[in-house]
Amino acid sequence: MVVAMAAAMASGFRTKALLDLACCLTVALCAFLVPSHAKLTTIEHPVKADRSLSFLVIGDWGRRGFYNQSEVAFQMGRIGEKLDVDFVISTGDNFYDNGLTSVYDPAFSESFTDIYTAKSLQKQWYNVLGNHDYRGNVEAQLSPILQNIDKRWLCMRSFIVKTEILDIFFVDTTPFVDSYFMSPEEEHSYDWEGVQPRKTYLATLLKDLKAEMRDSTAIWKFVVGHHAIRSLGQHGETPELIKFLLPLLKEYNVDAYMNGHDHCLEHISSIDESIQYLTSGGGSKAWRGDLKPEEDINHTAKFLYDGQGFMSVEMNEKEAMIVFYDVDGNVLHDWKISKQLYSAV
Repeated sequence: MVVAMAAAMASGFRTKALLDLACCLTVALCAFLVPSHAKLTTIEHPVKADRSLSFLVIGDWGRRGFYNQSEVAFQMGRIGEKLDVDFVISTGDNFYDNGLTSVYDPAFSESFTDIYTAKSLQKQWYNVLGNHDYRGNVEAQLSPILQNIDKRWLCMRSFIVKTEILDIFFVDTTPFVDSYFMSPEEEHSYDWEGVQPRKTYLATLLKDLKAEMRDSTAIWKFVVGHHAIRSLGQHGETPELIKFLLPLLKEYNVDAYMNGHDHCLEHISSIDESIQYLTSGGGSKAWRGDLKPEEDINHTAKFLYDGQGFMSVEMNEKEAMIVFYDVDGNVLHDWKISKQLYSAV
């Protein structure tokens, strides 16, 4: 028995050593592929042969299958197959309640690999961090080691995915929120190691985003973050994003802002610009009963749903179709955006 235990431990150490070696090789390869002058990492993703693109958007999900996470995942697989999705976007809060403890945290497999098992979901996942992810070891989620455990996984603080028809700007929104920094007595602690000094981090991020949006020649521009700019959910609007990020979205004609954070599904339009605000935060625990439709004084809310679900996007050069689904895969809401008219129809 002792020999067996020793052999098992040795095997574990060898596995960890191989993962660490793979991590080093992956980091070296990434450093080779990304130009040294790059401000934000840019990833190129191909479109289909007909120059179309389809993907799913899910947020606030990582609960080891509980709170209907597995049921939502099943329907994602069904819709993903129907649409032949090219990739999946996560709007953050990937692992509850407190992120990952390390790259060897079993929560990664138990909340991700073992849940999203459908063949159609074995595509690239592009992930941003949420506030719950910042309560754990942030570097664990960013580590290339996770990509060697599950090749679908890709998570960075802020980055860009470029296709022939669409540029998607992924933004690390948690460091913008003042309250996470101003309440040291709060029961939660956050891993700010990679964002201090905060003022410099945010100034650099906004500068880089502005430059990348300015230089973008894509037909469509989407932005993804964890926190909402417009929302009628529990957390509601994020004043810091309205102040610092929204002006960039307006200046560079961003078509849609996608977020999670509020555990619901929402589509809110705009009064004075063409931006569509899309919340997909129903990946697991929801049904909070705290939507606030009475606060929609400008009547810009096209759809509000206090429950689990996800979102799909199908698009080409001329139009984009956005669809929201519930936990049973039923269509709750759809909306078409025409690029020819640059308005929703």
